Amino acid sequence: MKKTVYDIPVEGKTVYMRVDYNVPHEADGAIKDDRRIRSTVPTIQYLLDHGAAVVLASHMGRPKGEVKPELSLRKAGERLADLLGRPVQFASDCIGPEADRMKEALKPGEVLLLENLRFHKEEEKNDPKFAEALVHGCDAAVNDAFGVSHRAHASVVGVGKLLPMAAGLLLKKEIDFLDGVIDHPERPFAAIIGGAKISDKIHVIANLMEKADVILIGGGMANTFVAAEGYDMGKSLQDRDRFDQARGLMERAEKLGAKMLLPVDFTAGDAFAEDANVKVLTAKEFTDPWMALDIGPKTIDLYVETLKKMKTVVWNGPMGVFEMKPFSKGTFTIAKALADLDATTVVGGGESAEVVDKLGIEDKLSHVSTGGGASLEMLEGMVLPGIAVLADKESE
Repeated sequence: MKKTVYDIPVEGKTVYMRVDYNVPHEADGAIKDDRRIRSTVPTIQYLLDHGAAVVLASHMGRPKGEVKPELSLRKAGERLADLLGRPVQFASDCIGPEADRMKEALKPGEVLLLENLRFHKEEEKNDPKFAEALVHGCDAAVNDAFGVSHRAHASVVGVGKLLPMAAGLLLKKEIDFLDGVIDHPERPFAAIIGGAKISDKIHVIANLMEKADVILIGGGMANTFVAAEGYDMGKSLQDRDRFDQARGLMERAEKLGAKMLLPVDFTAGDAFAEDANVKVLTAKEFTDPWMALDIGPKTIDLYVETLKKMKTVVWNGPMGVFEMKPFSKGTFTIAKALADLDATTVVGGGESAEVVDKLGIEDKLSHVSTGGGASLEMLEGMVLPGIAVLADKESE
């Protein structure tokens, strides 16, 4: 068991907290979607209520070690101040004399946000001296940045080697759901796996088939599975060099007793375009120029009926090209079906979370992960560096 913020004394301490404020923003830095900022408020509030001074560190974008004003965290700090209802001080660099002075002057109940970590190339190189400079003047460390916990960067792993690091409330929630639910699900347990390519999700499917009762496959990767069964999928996206792997996964699922459901029909277009001609086709009906761009109506019904019987569902990846209206029905219907279930429902992956936001159904789901790559690696069964570095709880 790893320590959480509840397990460390914080009163009168200056607490370094890694957050993930890498949020969608306009060219001038104005925040378009503040979900990641909002999700850190409970941990910050807990620390403030318990007498800590809080130093926040984050990255935004990929400046590759250069100072890029459009990737400044200043606007994120302003948004956080609105959410907390109190001022948030801002240091124009994350290390150096100004940051050190501001940390030293910080009083319990006050918050300081440091400028973008990735303005320094040492961050991504996990440079120990950079980590040391980051936590200069801090007494304890908290990681609440699940979205970067799959990276061995200085602000997480480097800091965790210098100060005992605890999980924040958001990180704790991610671990509880993505790890706990998958390892100890209430059954029946279904995994819905979508997305463009089988190569991106091979390890996720392989890990989940050992735990799930049913796996529902959608998105472009479904074409590869169906083509691997001997069907010509026309112009549909498919990983032609992965047919053997797809067959291997299907055989393994059968041996493990996990039911793998593939689409029985598809919504196809004669071009990859919003204004394409649209037709519903079964696997054996594809000819050029038709391409599968969504699961079809019979598949939607089959998948929704299957989900109604489930007590735990994990969803990662869209069912089709949901950004184009004619090919969005599969993804949106599956998302709405999840929201209606009396079950534990966990959504991971950036595109799936985007759909949840678009439909406004987050409060009807058990958990929506804030980390794309991190949630994917966790679904693969990997131990993330940012979680491994957390301090262990003393055994009772």
